[in-house]
Amino acid sequence: MAGRIINSKLFAQAKGYLVGGVNSPVRDFHYAGGGPLLIKKGRGSKIYDYDGNRYIDYVLSWGSLILGHAFPKVINKIRIAARSGLSFGITSAREIKLAKLICGAIPFIDKVRLVNSGTEALMGAIRLARGYTGRNKIIKFEHAYHGHADYLLVAAGSGLATLSIPQSQGIPGDFIKHTLVLPYGDTAQLGKIFKKYGKEIAAVLVEPVGGNYGVIAAEINFLRRLGEITGENGSMLIADEVITGFRFNFGSFMHSAGITPDLICLGKIIGGGLPIGAYAGKRKIMDKLAPLGKVYQASTFAGNPIVMEAGIATLRALAGLKDKYRNLEKLALFLSAGLARKAKELDIGLEVSSFGSMFSLKFAEVKVFKKFYKGMLEGGVCLAPSEFEANFLSFAHTQKDIDKTVALAEKVLTEI
Repeated sequence: MAGRIINSKLFAQAKGYLVGGVNSPVRDFHYAGGGPLLIKKGRGSKIYDYDGNRYIDYVLSWGSLILGHAFPKVINKIRIAARSGLSFGITSAREIKLAKLICGAIPFIDKVRLVNSGTEALMGAIRLARGYTGRNKIIKFEHAYHGHADYLLVAAGSGLATLSIPQSQGIPGDFIKHTLVLPYGDTAQLGKIFKKYGKEIAAVLVEPVGGNYGVIAAEINFLRRLGEITGENGSMLIADEVITGFRFNFGSFMHSAGITPDLICLGKIIGGGLPIGAYAGKRKIMDKLAPLGKVYQASTFAGNPIVMEAGIATLRALAGLKDKYRNLEKLALFLSAGLARKAKELDIGLEVSSFGSMFSLKFAEVKVFKKFYKGMLEGGVCLAPSEFEANFLSFAHTQKDIDKTVALAEKVLTEI
């Protein structure tokens, strides 16, 4: 692999104009050590830096690109849409098409509100839940990240954990006084908090599969209990499927698990790699939003026609691949098992967690992760630059990619 001379020069320039040289803290590779990678282009399962180095990519725009980079049908639809204009700020037929596709894939929803990010989706859903119930308190779980709204940055997962920030500065205590934080999976604590505050709790937020403190597998019985206890107390269950929506099947994880939340939040995959978010639910709840109701939320760029075309093309492609999701899971299991097996053989402390097409790595010592990460990057494999972040597979990844990754990992672990 060639050096990263151009990469280093560009990053030096970036630090002069961008805070820390990045526009999102997780991109600075602080945890992994060394300067961040700057990417010029992507194709399929690969990304390329400005020095021409090629990497098998398991970041995939933090899980957004389930079809891989520059998927031809998505790119073609974006080009066609761009010729008609980039933004209108007025409803177009494309918004209807994408909303219809989402509703068709997730049977428990009737209506969708499209926004620009997962953070916006969660903010809108929480406001709607509070408006619908007339209550203020919300429950979230430790290490879950639901976007960077002030009242949600409490014990909030990967970004803060990576930078060892317990809670962001700049957030007044009054902003989080209605946010209750519980350990995930603890039904006893859940029962106690509802016994104390049940009639004040507007909603419970949950990631059905955790992706912001490493990969945390779903606990189906606990998710079912959340549905029961929120129903018993007149609260709402909000499923944060910004990561998991369309990740494990064509639709939502909650539906596949037989659990019906009151609201669901989506993002990432439904935009085909462009900025998007959405929240959705039954008609009686969603109609509380303006202009029909009195819960206000608005956005200049929501339903952007370029993003809509990318989303439509992506979901249509995934509909044709719905029987292939199991193959992604098999590749992820093969990769995870290979890494775990070699680490155990070498007596290296490594916990490999996987669920569906997601996996994460946690070493017993951070310094070992840094050595491993550097070795993998130099060998042409790009993993998430923090043990708290999830890694992802796409339909573009092949058995050859996985075999190369496992072989390189075995080499790097042996050298460590």
